[in-house]
Amino acid sequence: MEHSYPHLFSPLKLGAIELPNRIVMAPLTRARAGIEHLPNDLMAEHYSQRASGGLLIAEATMAMEGCSAFWKEPGIYSKEQIDGWKKVTDAVHAKSGRIFLQIWHGGRACHPALNDGKVPVAPSAIAIEDEVHTPEGKLPYTVPRELALEEIPTIIEGFKQAAINAKEAGFDGVEVHGANGYLLDQFLRDGSNKRTDAYGGPIENRARLMLEVLEVVCDVWGSDRVGLRISPVNSFNSMRDSDPLTLSKWVSEKLNEFDLAYLHVMRSDFFGVQKEDVLSVCEQNYQGNLIGNMGYTAEEAEAAIAGGDLEAVAFGVPYLANPDLPERLKAGAPLNEADPNTFYTEGPEGYNDYPFMDK
Repeated sequence: MEHSYPHLFSPLKLGAIELPNRIVMAPLTRARAGIEHLPNDLMAEHYSQRASGGLLIAEATMAMEGCSAFWKEPGIYSKEQIDGWKKVTDAVHAKSGRIFLQIWHGGRACHPALNDGKVPVAPSAIAIEDEVHTPEGKLPYTVPRELALEEIPTIIEGFKQAAINAKEAGFDGVEVHGANGYLLDQFLRDGSNKRTDAYGGPIENRARLMLEVLEVVCDVWGSDRVGLRISPVNSFNSMRDSDPLTLSKWVSEKLNEFDLAYLHVMRSDFFGVQKEDVLSVCEQNYQGNLIGNMGYTAEEAEAAIAGGDLEAVAFGVPYLANPDLPERLKAGAPLNEADPNTFYTEGPEGYNDYPFMDK
């Protein structure tokens, strides 16, 4: 029986991009790029299968060499990687889809075993309390090295080059990854940032690196083709902030100066540790396009858009398991169940073999 979600299936102008619907594919790390971090035909098929969404946001992609946190995630710092991503963008565009690249630095989530022995960098020398998958098996995260002030311009330049490379690869825009306990988020939240210089202390200092990255990326693309993802309450990667509501308010208000394509907010915590309603704070203070993410049903997404709280909703796991998610939601068809055992394995299983709906 066909379900009616008139707002979810209405068109949207997201910055410079015209979307036919408001269903966004959230960036999902799937580690299918091999040890060379090269986007490939498997990935081109994966994204093109899902091209009927309003916007696809490709997975966390290494902005620069030597910042691997997942072992086999893609990069965007070499000519070969640009060519690999071009296959992906061409495949998505051939199906009339739109795709942004999420550019990212893992910070302290990187591991020497994944980066030729290189010690990871972070705002402060505080390790993640967990283990990471490496070629040597599961290893505890290492204590990172505090980034020196004079090294910070190199990080900003790395993001700028990644944005330039993403343009060459044929993307429609980029999303800056400021969430989930990776480098920009590590600077932003006070649980991981104990600096006493211009990049630590009050919120405006902790947000400085993220904003400087946004500035150079907007210089490359124009702000109307740039998005930002934040997760003020997600405790993943040992993250915490002492006042996520104030942080969310400050960031939301500050971002109004940028005229971004969108702000993408992860509204909750993977582990349920922090429960503050940061999304409502962002709704009240951010004047641009707001995308909500984490655990939305189609009904909830429709209500949030109809009520003017959000412009679009990003779906993660449901999109992973349902390449034709928009069509299924519209038809009221049952959804495939995702298999967590194949989230990060190699090859097409659990990646490109989820069935499409019987038409």
